[in-house]
Amino acid sequence: MTISARSIAHSTNFSTSRALRWISAAAVVAAIAIPGVANAGAVRPGAYDGTWNVQFATQSGNCSSTNSVPFAVAGTKVSSAGGGKVTGGINRAGVVSVNIQVGASHASGNGRLVGNSGSGRWSGIITGDKCSGSWQATRT
Repeated sequence: MTISARSIAHSTNFSTSRALRWISAAAVVAAIAIPGVANAGAVRPGAYDGTWNVQFATQSGNCSSTNSVPFAVAGTKVSSAGGGKVTGGINRAGVVSVNIQVGASHASGNGRLVGNSGSGRWSGIITGDKCSGSWQATRT
């Protein structure tokens, strides 16, 4: 089916110029009603974008007492900023969830970022030992 000014004018008894005005007005209304469609694929900057230095403290298990890993946040994605494979996400409220792998060691963590700092809990297998603890982060 093809919609044109002429077919609308014919089926509704509009003049062609009146049908063109109607089509134009409908297009403007549609553009206003759905503003995100034009840039739906664009990556929007997030409130937590940047590099974060994350300090891990072991509270249970036979692991190193502290470690530090840099994370990168861009939009809703969390990735490595050096030092292993980091994958995860963050929402608008700053709730973050990550998975970290360095060689055979792996861990997962969750928590919350607020402003330029954050904290949370982590657990994993580090050099063969089951460990868990807390983490603190600061944006650099």
